[in-house]
Amino acid sequence: MFFFAFFWAFFTSSLSPVFNIGGVWPPAGIEAISPWGLPLLNTIILLSSGASVTWAHHAIAGGFKKEALLGLVITIIFAVIFTVLQGFEYVNAPFAMSDSVYGSVFFMATGFHGFHVIIGTIFLSVCIFRLYLDH
Repeated sequence: MFFFAFFWAFFTSSLSPVFNIGGVWPPAGIEAISPWGLPLLNTIILLSSGASVTWAHHAIAGGFKKEALLGLVITIIFAVIFTVLQGFEYVNAPFAMSDSVYGSVFFMATGFHGFHVIIGTIFLSVCIFRLYLDH
């Protein structure tokens, strides 16, 4: 429900832009980030990490420790790459959080998602450690 609220704010603002942001979406003066560059690459990385963590899960369930460790390491590598690219996107964004509802929703939604990825990376690191110790 948490992320749903940000998507709701985004869709409401984009489908019915109000007069104080110029009545257009994105708001007047805001240059949107192209979805075909870094966002597409990050999406591919996230989908790939989903595949590698699923592989690790099935390897754990099947008792294949070496494959499970490899799958978890690959997933963590994807997560670190995603986090670095997200940070690069933030630094180079042509707008700020204070630039109307567009900037606010973008940075809040992607920021909390990035935080989610960082917490997941920490948890997966603990899983690797425990799997390595045969827990």
